[in-house]
Amino acid sequence: MTEIIGVRFKELGKVYSFDPHGTPVQLGQKVIVETARGIELGEVALANKMVEDSEIVSPLKGLVRVATEEDLRRAEQHRQKEKEAFAICNECIERHGIDMHLVDAEYTFDGAKLMFYFTSDGRVDFRELLKELARIFRTRIDLRQIGVRDEAKMLGGIGICGRPFCCSSFLEEFQPVSIKMAKEQSLSLNPMKISGACGRLMCCLKYEQAAYEDLTKRVPPVGSLVETPDGRGVVTEATLLRERIKVRLDSAQDQPPAEYQANACKILRKSRGGYDKTENVPD
Repeated sequence: MTEIIGVRFKELGKVYSFDPHGTPVQLGQKVIVETARGIELGEVALANKMVEDSEIVSPLKGLVRVATEEDLRRAEQHRQKEKEAFAICNECIERHGIDMHLVDAEYTFDGAKLMFYFTSDGRVDFRELLKELARIFRTRIDLRQIGVRDEAKMLGGIGICGRPFCCSSFLEEFQPVSIKMAKEQSLSLNPMKISGACGRLMCCLKYEQAAYEDLTKRVPPVGSLVETPDGRGVVTEATLLRERIKVRLDSAQDQPPAEYQANACKILRKSRGGYDKTENVPD
């Protein structure tokens, strides 16, 4: 067993594990830790906890100290310097005529590195820009190209639902989403309706996907051959959320389809049809 603490560096960022070296910390407390990119200031998201050695990703870096008032003042000074650096970098980008959009600027806690995050439609040759920034700020410069989803998470905003972006309000990590999810949930496949402000598929497609996957296992889609309490028939309509289907019985072809609860019928042959309401049965 090994003692760890969990620390995040952004309000809704990923939680990383560190060795507290026996120092007790409290949830929400500011701490200084050693990371791959240097000494950083973070917030405790998980207090001291014993975990199995197999759960730890080696090497486990350690806690340097609990943040002091001086550390917090230094971090605030960096925030002010980042605003100035952002403006200066934007001027340099315009002067060099580079096709890139600057998103954020960030100093490491020790001030040894200044990172600029940007988006661009393609690869960018920023070698001359890098030289100029290093000459201006007299520190190590790191230019990082990020995706549009990361940009939305950093900047925040209001989604088409009228609520703040999920990624900037409570999501710690991006979950994979696909057009298949929209199809299974019988949503419009119009990109304008299922894409977020970032232009990618909305993260919320993932939220109910597990429930839809469970429902599709129990509810036969349109065109499926099923055994009902009244005999065999073909599904002509399927309402996924209500778990109800309409079946045109083989023994009553000239009668309107009969309605059943999905769990009252046995699926004999499942079709590749959908769950939209239609009377058209595929051959």
